[in-house]
Amino acid sequence: MAVIGYARVSSDEQHLDLQIDALQKAGCDEIFTDDGISAVAKHRPGLEAALDTLNDGDSFVIWKLDRAFRSMRHALDIWDFLKAKNIIFVSVTEQIDTGTAHGKCQYQIRAVFAEYELNLNSERTKAGMLAAKLRGKHIGRKYALSDEQIAEIRDVLRRKPDTTIVSLAKAYGVCTHTITRSLKRKASKRS
Repeated sequence: MAVIGYARVSSDEQHLDLQIDALQKAGCDEIFTDDGISAVAKHRPGLEAALDTLNDGDSFVIWKLDRAFRSMRHALDIWDFLKAKNIIFVSVTEQIDTGTAHGKCQYQIRAVFAEYELNLNSERTKAGMLAAKLRGKHIGRKYALSDEQIAEIRDVLRRKPDTTIVSLAKAYGVCTHTITRSLKRKASKRS
């Protein structure tokens, strides 16, 4: 009977080391991972591979419930899958072991609280992003063109009206939409 582990982190700033160390200490024969996968992602290649690997009588070990499940419904669906294959589920940090009646109850209760924690985190993130946006901070990916580059493009367009957006896009290594969006963004900031 195999002991299969699973670990996930959602961002590049996080590391799998802590989870992997704990899973190795828990006796996992094989550990599957998802690095940089959001908590709410529907497709998790590592989790899917781990679940596909499990056979009747194996154990499935994770570090913490919120590392594996995106919602209470997802946790209960996985629970149904594990029960059908007679697989024991273990969460290292929450000390859940579904090989016992108490562990089965804990699994279900903790799944509810894991979803609650996920929802709280989402609310805090949205509130923080809104506060930053209200302070004038840019939210999202870094702009492809700097303010200086946009000023240069405006200057070129003013001095040489026959210059095309296509030629500017090639010169700056971006697509034409990036040029037009950047010019509009800067124009709207000035008004």
